[in-house]
Amino acid sequence: MMFMRMSIANNIKSTLPECDSAQALLKTMEERFRSADKSLAGTLMAKLTTIKFDGTCGMHEHILEMTNIAAKLKALGMDVNESFLVQFILNSLPPQFGSFQIHYNTIKDKWNVNELTSMLVQKETRLKQQGHHSVNLVSHGAKKKWKKPRKGMKSGPSKGKEPHHDTEVHKKKQNKDRCHFCKKLGYYQKDCHKRKAWFEKKGIPYNPDARSK
Repeated sequence: MMFMRMSIANNIKSTLPECDSAQALLKTMEERFRSADKSLAGTLMAKLTTIKFDGTCGMHEHILEMTNIAAKLKALGMDVNESFLVQFILNSLPPQFGSFQIHYNTIKDKWNVNELTSMLVQKETRLKQQGHHSVNLVSHGAKKKWKKPRKGMKSGPSKGKEPHHDTEVHKKKQNKDRCHFCKKLGYYQKDCHKRKAWFEKKGIPYNPDARSK
């Protein structure tokens, strides 16, 4: 009994009750760790079914982590079939691998974990190369559009010229004071002499607020 207790870690030893024999101590430890194994198995299974590839590590390391979880479950008495593990790996892929998933679902052959790992590593490499190529194109285009200002020239508006915003405001103000009948500036259509003459010519009583057709 003394030698058995010496071989148990202190944090576990303090939780075990006092026993009169070594056989009773072994039985107590077996019951205690059986419930712990069930809890651990549930945690590992939840992780295996919900884990996602986020790119923080490589594809090979991601699949290796999932394979290790399956191995731990097997040691706890929960054997994960290889076909299930392959499906769990496919489900953990991000949307960028959507075409790869469709391709796998359309073929007749089934891949094992090693074959799936090889194909996913190749797909990951192609996606990285495509992303790097797109970044280079964007950077090259941005550099081509930018022009260095000439010596002595400033990038701001030149002196004596009205800013673009003030020009727009001035145009809007002019359009507001424009006669909509003769299109001239400086007065409204109700004060337009040509409009009044047009009404008289048509024999229509002149109404300054009426709209002409």
